[in-house]
Amino acid sequence: MPAFRKYFISGIILFFSVFSACAQSLETQFDKLLSAEYKPGEPGAAVLIAKNGKVIYRKAFGNADLELNVPMKAENVFELGSITKQFTAVSVLMLMEQGKLQLDNSITRFIPDYPTQGKKITVHQLLNHTSGIKSYTDMDNFKKLARTDMSPTELIDVFKNEPMDFDPGEKWKYNNSGYILLGYIIEKVSGQSYASFIENNIFKKLGMTHSYYGSQSALIPNRAKGYQPKEKGFENADYLSMTLPYAAGSLMSTVDDMLLWSQAIHNNTLISSKSKEKAFTNYKLNNGDADYYGYGWQPNEINGIATVEHGGGIFGYTTMGIYAPAENLYAIVLTNTSGKSPTDITIKLAALALGKPYATKPLLQLTREQLQQWVGTYEFVNGVLRTISLENDTLYSQREGSTKLKLIPTGTASFNFEGTTTQYEFAVENGKRTALMKDRIQKFKGSETDKKFAPEKKPVDMDASALQQYTGQYQLAPQFIIEITTEGNQIFAQATGQPKFEIFAEKPDTFFLKVVQASIDFNKDPAGNVISLTLHQGGRDTEGKKIK
Repeated sequence: MPAFRKYFISGIILFFSVFSACAQSLETQFDKLLSAEYKPGEPGAAVLIAKNGKVIYRKAFGNADLELNVPMKAENVFELGSITKQFTAVSVLMLMEQGKLQLDNSITRFIPDYPTQGKKITVHQLLNHTSGIKSYTDMDNFKKLARTDMSPTELIDVFKNEPMDFDPGEKWKYNNSGYILLGYIIEKVSGQSYASFIENNIFKKLGMTHSYYGSQSALIPNRAKGYQPKEKGFENADYLSMTLPYAAGSLMSTVDDMLLWSQAIHNNTLISSKSKEKAFTNYKLNNGDADYYGYGWQPNEINGIATVEHGGGIFGYTTMGIYAPAENLYAIVLTNTSGKSPTDITIKLAALALGKPYATKPLLQLTREQLQQWVGTYEFVNGVLRTISLENDTLYSQREGSTKLKLIPTGTASFNFEGTTTQYEFAVENGKRTALMKDRIQKFKGSETDKKFAPEKKPVDMDASALQQYTGQYQLAPQFIIEITTEGNQIFAQATGQPKFEIFAEKPDTFFLKVVQASIDFNKDPAGNVISLTLHQGGRDTEGKKIK
């Protein structure tokens, strides 16, 4: 998932202060962002932002129930999706502190008959998605099982004999199966069901009285009804037995209870500071590369301020929470629709609350000579080329095969990409110009080169009827869906949280994008029906099953 997400930031504000005028200005900007995203009569969101444990913003937008036209309120209960993984990870760390397990224990210590295919798979590798075990949500039959109630052992049987995706510790791949196994380990070690352990050791202890292990049949006060997008508008979300997400995504909560959770983590109420740091660590793969994941939290940053974050996506709901430990800042957005991630807007809200928004207008005026010195072509990792051009006293960046993006000066050698969190820092090292590209925590360095872009691809024409076969929704990760639509002889792709972009036919079943260097292959079954797509981008090939 992190590999696909592209975050968009807008708005600028003075540093938050105790003066009421500033507070009102901050609230106004929050309102503007959220009301534009979550409109009356559509699925909505409950939002809370707190600093030092005190709420500085708490509102709701849109509707909790479209059929009954019930407005959303901040007290509504939502399915958390994968934010559940934080609770699972902390439960494991609690048991570790009690001496009941160790992070380097092999999973066969707790599940002796688990087929590890001759490999040692540890609790640590389950926690940070490096086990190599096949994620059951990536399997072809997952959608068929959605309505089936299963015990943890029955669910484990679904994926345990699948070939491993890679050897443990060699790669990072988001993996729901790992957290299913962790839930079962919690049960084995504690002698309680996962639901009971969470209820007794976390919810009751913290006073999270409006949080639950999810259920489709139970009457849950203030439950916001879940929806999913369709070609025009929304429809009720598909049914999902809550036994399937289990310890990977089964919990429900409110923004107020989630603040209690965040403060418990901040104050080391449930686990020690040392254990908390284990959860927040940016771990490394066997080859030393960072995997950008801890235990239930993803380390990141907002303009130099360290954050830990996680989102969730489940049938009918998407969620996102950001915590900045040093500032004790917490921002949580819970929504009642799938296919529309709140990740982007949560980053915007957190950046504003931290007084660290991404610049949308020049912070200083540079001369043409100052801008001209960075014009040229730079080569990045995997041979990616980007050119910097100067037009009308403005710098633009263009990746090979993509479109030009405006650069906004934030210093004499630093620039923000307009409308995004991506930044450039230019320098001269050993007489050679370099460009450090920063997409929040991830950094890529390029050096000037004489290489030229390859000739631009020429699209081939396809008639409207031929394009219709590709339309639908394709799920590449729990929180990442690409929707393919058509308008006449044009075909478009829209990824979760991103604008809609036209794609162009290179040949039947193969399309390319002009806005980024990426291509899409549509895969068919023997009968000629499109069953999935494969996104080729950044050296990765990611398959998404057709879900609608």
